[in-house]
Amino acid sequence: MVRVVSDPTPAEGIRQRNLARLLRLVHVEGPVSRAALTEATGLNRSTIADLVGELVREGLVIERAPDPSRRVGRPSPVVVADPAVVAIAANPEVDALTIAAVGLDRGIRLRERLEVDHLLTPDETARLIAERIAQWRGGDLADARIVAVGLAVPGLVRAADGLVRNAPHLRWTDAPVRDLVADATGLPTAVGNDATLGTMAEHLFGAAQGIDHVVYLNGGASGIGGGLVVHGMPVSGAGGYAGEFGQNRPGIAAEADRRADHGVLEDEVSRARLLEAVGLHSADEPTLATALAAAGDAAADEVARQRRILSTALANAVNVLNPSVVVLGGFLATIADSDIDGLTALVRAQSMAANGDELEIRVASLAEDRLLIGAAEAAFADLLRDPTA
Repeated sequence: MVRVVSDPTPAEGIRQRNLARLLRLVHVEGPVSRAALTEATGLNRSTIADLVGELVREGLVIERAPDPSRRVGRPSPVVVADPAVVAIAANPEVDALTIAAVGLDRGIRLRERLEVDHLLTPDETARLIAERIAQWRGGDLADARIVAVGLAVPGLVRAADGLVRNAPHLRWTDAPVRDLVADATGLPTAVGNDATLGTMAEHLFGAAQGIDHVVYLNGGASGIGGGLVVHGMPVSGAGGYAGEFGQNRPGIAAEADRRADHGVLEDEVSRARLLEAVGLHSADEPTLATALAAAGDAAADEVARQRRILSTALANAVNVLNPSVVVLGGFLATIADSDIDGLTALVRAQSMAANGDELEIRVASLAEDRLLIGAAEAAFADLLRDPTA
């Protein structure tokens, strides 16, 4: 028997949009009182109560008693996203697969880094994600409602269908990762470029929150990617490939700083070179930062060399895009954080004066969670668009 699904009536369409608006507010802003929802949306109190009641019945939000410290006015229940609603977020890299369960309340319930001594294939990635979900469902996520999977992939991802056109460091070419993971897990799956998803996370919840003009660069095991926010909106490009700063040819003022003839930015400003400087083969971000801080002059010289080249690349981006904030994530945050004022001065010295005057450089405040939170946002997108679908 064929089930015919009719388009929503105008009234139903308005209700869907209002439900989506409330759920997104609670998801993005955190716990919100009914009174605050009324003020933010312009809807009346009875409509808010009705909509919140439906979101509660859908198992998407929880209502809590009002804050007992509130003494003025009528007490208003507090609406929070239900942490039992989760997305599985994954970030495949050349040295590890990181998987997490991220709640609709943005809490990271579980996180695991599976280190590997070989390059992951798309099929192996799908299998490992499915195995971890099955294991978690029998344990820590027994009470969870898993709605989707999101992957942050270090490579070019076609926005239309999640096809990984090229992830050169993983050696993935035209890999149907979205379909492989969906088939292995039985869950809707979203795939995006890791830096693009990191940009989304930092713009919604992190160092770029509330900023309308942002350049974001992410440094990972596979190189350097980036993302752009212009007039408060993410810029993805015609095919979804915008922001590949790591593939630009860097300007290198001192020939002694060059390490890769005819190399691109990510050949010179490189996590692998930092690991080599501290004698490590592999490390997560906190471990690398600690090792660099404790290392000797050779590591300090390598950090300084990479900062000089990075400053020129950032100055070029500042001249072209005129952002108010540049956010650096991953190992780029590590090499910036030791002297962020000094890095800012280097960038301003190479930028047009008007473009650099008000420029701020910030490190990603979501730290090593930024890509996972971004992948979870991609996974939650359909739910946030229509909570009752």
